[in-house]
Amino acid sequence: MLAFAGESTDDEMPVVVIFGATPLPGSEQDESRMAAPVQAATAQNLDDSQATDITAYMNRRLGSVYVNDIQNNLLQADVSYRGYTASPLLGTPQGLSVYLDGMRMNQPFGDVVSWDLIPRAAITRLELMPGSNPLFGLNTLGGALSIRTKDGFSDPGTSVQLAYGTAQRRSLELQTGGHTHEGFYWYATANHLEDDGWRDDSRSKAQQAFGKLGWRSALTDIALSGAYADTDLNGNGLQEQRLLAQDYASVYTRPDNTANRAHWLNLTFQQKVGAQLRVSGNAYFRDIGTTTFNGDINDEALGENLYQPNMAEQTALAAAGYTGFPLAGETQQSTTFPSWRCIANVLLNDEPNEKCNGLANSTRVAQQDAGVSLQLTHDTLGIRTNRFAVGLVYLSARAHFLQSAQFGFLTAQRTVQTVSGPGAFADGTQDSEDADDARVDLSGRVRTASVFITDTLQIAERAHLTLSARADRTHIRNRDAITPGGITGSLDGDHRFQRLNPAAGLTVGMRGGATAYLGYAQSSRAPSSIELGCADPENPCRLPNSMAGDPPLDQVISKTFEAGVRSETGAALTWSIGAFRADNYQDILFVSSEQSGFGYFANVEQTRRQGLELSASSRVGRWRLGAHYTLLDATYQSEETLAGEANSANDATALGFEGNIEVEEGDRIPLTPRHMFKTFVEWQVKDNLSLSMDALTLSGVYARGNENNQHQADGIYYLGPGRTGSFTVANLGAEWRVIKSLTLSAQIDNLFDRRYFTAAQLGATGFSESGDFVARPFSGPILDGELPLRHATFLAPGAPRSFRLSIRYKFG
Repeated sequence: MLAFAGESTDDEMPVVVIFGATPLPGSEQDESRMAAPVQAATAQNLDDSQATDITAYMNRRLGSVYVNDIQNNLLQADVSYRGYTASPLLGTPQGLSVYLDGMRMNQPFGDVVSWDLIPRAAITRLELMPGSNPLFGLNTLGGALSIRTKDGFSDPGTSVQLAYGTAQRRSLELQTGGHTHEGFYWYATANHLEDDGWRDDSRSKAQQAFGKLGWRSALTDIALSGAYADTDLNGNGLQEQRLLAQDYASVYTRPDNTANRAHWLNLTFQQKVGAQLRVSGNAYFRDIGTTTFNGDINDEALGENLYQPNMAEQTALAAAGYTGFPLAGETQQSTTFPSWRCIANVLLNDEPNEKCNGLANSTRVAQQDAGVSLQLTHDTLGIRTNRFAVGLVYLSARAHFLQSAQFGFLTAQRTVQTVSGPGAFADGTQDSEDADDARVDLSGRVRTASVFITDTLQIAERAHLTLSARADRTHIRNRDAITPGGITGSLDGDHRFQRLNPAAGLTVGMRGGATAYLGYAQSSRAPSSIELGCADPENPCRLPNSMAGDPPLDQVISKTFEAGVRSETGAALTWSIGAFRADNYQDILFVSSEQSGFGYFANVEQTRRQGLELSASSRVGRWRLGAHYTLLDATYQSEETLAGEANSANDATALGFEGNIEVEEGDRIPLTPRHMFKTFVEWQVKDNLSLSMDALTLSGVYARGNENNQHQADGIYYLGPGRTGSFTVANLGAEWRVIKSLTLSAQIDNLFDRRYFTAAQLGATGFSESGDFVARPFSGPILDGELPLRHATFLAPGAPRSFRLSIRYKFG
């Protein structure tokens, strides 16, 4: 069952819902004082939903949350809230902060969030805080997700759960917890998940373990928790629309693998000093290692002659012992997947960057980060209650990023087969005017020191005023091991960012038990190392394959207004209505350059996310139902020039050629649905049997590359509409408690087996409708030695109908 903000889940006695005013333990604040529509969920809510992970739960049950399933992997979701994203993909502008027991989960290099490293079974409560609340620190542009973990008091006992489902999805989960009369407590969980995936070549495996030891008394609570995660994920990304129509499970190119291995330790404490003063804080260390291997089309080969080897290439092939290569007559019409010119040019170190249609990109990131936080909270009771808190935070992180790219050719299975020889790697040594150096060896260090203060004062019987502020100072130091010294093209750089961000909120109790709220908040985000490493117009990069020089970028500033009314906590009918406006200044986007497929990060003057949110929930007898609706208007608020080579409305001199697009004020930001509607209904058929159903409806989104919203397909040079359609997906669940200790569950996702798309992107396509590789779809015109290309809409398909059965046994 879903717990809306401020809603009781107990039929007999309403409870006061509390939220964390800051990421640290011990910062609880009751709902009547929160000047924002906070949403919460408990461990029981997560279990009842039968969601595999928290991203699936948020997508189905939390208002204004949606998932752009770009990777098509259940553990690699792009989670967006009000148009701000927390993503595991490097280079995605991050706008949400994520905390677990006060530990910042956004990673140092790129501020990404790896959802596969968060132990879902260990979660006792999550809270989604809206707006640019400065108390949650850097990157809280659109909101913050705060997660609390279980302990031996909240979750005593031992249980085991087995699950099996579609695509050979199988999992095993163990939990145990307990405590003594002396106040010592413990909790541990471990799980193993394997999934063959519903798309081709998309097998994944994940293992997680989490443990906590602590001691609690009337005045003290101290705990040490640790976690380990080892995941091996295949997410095959977007697929070209024509190929998707023929085979819904197909992939564009392969492989696309990400492997994460991480461990952390986190020490948390709370200490009461007298009746009014409380001290709390945490100290943590985290180590993350990530490797990726992606087989992609080499865009530089599109438009080139990849077929008949010339005499020098034939000689090189023969000298290397190759036989069977064509001596004459090989053409695009007779060869669906060319390879010989690629092999020969690698041997000659000549032009593999133009003659090899495949590129295998490898990255490795090693990250370590540590943080210390301290908070003092003072409560004043009496005629006018007052809660005052002040805190300090220091974060330090190191990251080492390595990248290489090896040339290869595409096989009939669209797998990249790498080639060995002097020119095998894209290191800039090739005898070609277009030789590209895709290598990166970047070390980055980030230090952030912060101080924050907040005070909530009761100014009338049912009115509270909250004033807050946080000052952040960030130092980012990048060092380039390939091109050191700060010369042209070097990644070396020292960058400092500092800002004081304020916030204010007012809540007023109304007749009938409702509460009105009004809030204003500011927050900021310093550019990440990867953005600073790709910010030079004179040395553009092809994200995320390489990075170039780094002129300074400005930090992003977000300003959010909130206003609304909500019902009283524990009412039979709970509801809320609210409006928000969030303006980003100096937003960071990927901007075009004159080179095809290349660009650089730059500040965009202003973007805006604004909207209306409605929610309601009620319980009638054995029935419980609820709904969320969001109207989201996400737009550019300044004129910009962006890359638009795959956009039919670009400024190229002829169709099919590269060009730029002009974005004007009011154009919608891609991948942001205008309408979101979520409903659920739960029926307690008997005391030991329950049924549930939920449905998600989203309007379509504009594709990346269609930022001007003007792309129109012509069926020749440009295929596809440049946006997705609206869709509705329903899910059905059942739970049967056979005996007190044994529970059986069943879940059907996408009950009606709808085909739908959650994201889209415009790009050049290298395949025909039948799936054969085509380097030159057109014979002319020839402009500056280049031929036109065919472009298409690439889509992120939603998962088809699937089922999952689970059995849980609780001992004792």
